Amino acid sequence: MAFTPARVAPARRAVLLLGPRDRASRAAFAPARPPNADGPHRARAGKGRRLLPAPLLSAPRTVPPAPGRPRRTARQAFAPLGRPAFRRYFAARLLSWTGTALAPVALAWGVLGLGAGAGGLGVVLAADTAPQLLLLLVGGVVADRWPRTRVLTVTNLACASAQATAALLLGTGAVAVWQLAGLAAVCGTAAAFSVPAGSGMLPDLVPGALRQEANALLKLAQTTVKVGGPALGAAVVALTSPAWVIGWDAVTFTGAAFLLAGLRLPARTEGSRERGAGFRAEFADGWAEVRSRRWFWALVLQSSVVVPLWLLGYQLLGPVYGQRELGGLAGWGLVAAGFAGGLLLGAALALWWQPARVGVVSCAGTAVLALPLSLMATGGSAPALAVAAGVTGAAGALSTVVWTSLVQERIPADRLSRTLSYAALGQLAVLPFGYLLAGPATRLLGLHTTLGAAALLIALAAVLPLLLPDVRGLRAHRAE
Repeated sequence: MAFTPARVAPARRAVLLLGPRDRASRAAFAPARPPNADGPHRARAGKGRRLLPAPLLSAPRTVPPAPGRPRRTARQAFAPLGRPAFRRYFAARLLSWTGTALAPVALAWGVLGLGAGAGGLGVVLAADTAPQLLLLLVGGVVADRWPRTRVLTVTNLACASAQATAALLLGTGAVAVWQLAGLAAVCGTAAAFSVPAGSGMLPDLVPGALRQEANALLKLAQTTVKVGGPALGAAVVALTSPAWVIGWDAVTFTGAAFLLAGLRLPARTEGSRERGAGFRAEFADGWAEVRSRRWFWALVLQSSVVVPLWLLGYQLLGPVYGQRELGGLAGWGLVAAGFAGGLLLGAALALWWQPARVGVVSCAGTAVLALPLSLMATGGSAPALAVAAGVTGAAGALSTVVWTSLVQERIPADRLSRTLSYAALGQLAVLPFGYLLAGPATRLLGLHTTLGAAALLIALAAVLPLLLPDVRGLRAHRAE
């Protein structure tokens, strides 16, 4: 299971498909060889001569470690940052995340400060989510059809305008819930296009040999910001006002748009627009990519079950359990800290180690999500839950990075955004229903039983895809 996925060309089995860009990447990372490398080399040793194989005389400068072996040096782990295009993209994403991590706290306090209560906040959040449900597939087609840097630049500018307007309204006090909901809908619409575009960018930025490291660096940076962002946002709101935090979010969107606008990437010559395909045909191509790969749609179905159950059990019912069983905020805060530490550890581990059996690792990382929920179902203590949450965070972050890298490896770059938009929609579509059913389920079954049922369903959904040989046999293939 992956919280954030990637794409592929038609084939019944899980096979490595290398397009022109992939072959170029492989050539770029091939070790330098002498002119007569195809034959044996003669080396002098004292009086006599002996034949030595080429690799003994011409060692490559950098050889990506084979799947399943740990990274040896920090230089290899951080190699993507040595590429100017990725470095610029990384800076843009990191800047944008610093605003996005702080903004939810400010938005919540801004809406509640109007006296709108939980109902008003729900309206604003729904206005942000609804456009994504409606437009994600369209966004995937657009991101594959036009340059992704242009899509990301425009969407960042749209969010900057919306957040700047919200900050101005909150700062002057002349604001209503419907206005904030409308501005949230603008950001939600932009997200429907930026999410597929962002998820398809890496194949244009780094070769296959560095893709897992690049994904791990992005995951590590995002997690670091998300861990500290809410607390910092709350502190800034307490010292100033929600308007200042929302205004900072607008500034970060603007800065990210500036960085992305200056990003120069090679044109995607195999793109669908060059083939003259229409939107309907491109939708069909995206669906064909999903349907033709059993391993892909099996794991997408898995995530569409597991992600809502996890969010329901951990994010929604977890604080309720903390209030009832752990003594309130302090106890649940310990669990949340354990989970955050695990996320950081898992992202760091992905920098140094690439598992060979990607399908098994992905499903195992998904199964671990059941651990904290099962402990809560049996009345687990705060320290035990903190440890379980840490293990869960580490396993989830690692499996997400290796899964994302695999999809970027297997799915052609010109269809990647479309394919991943189906995966994102699968996770998002059932989430509102899960939130709506959480209350009735808890009242009917009780908190502990509901958490236990969610843990059981997660465990089942995690292991069922392993019944397919396509999933069990998924292996990483690093370009060399």
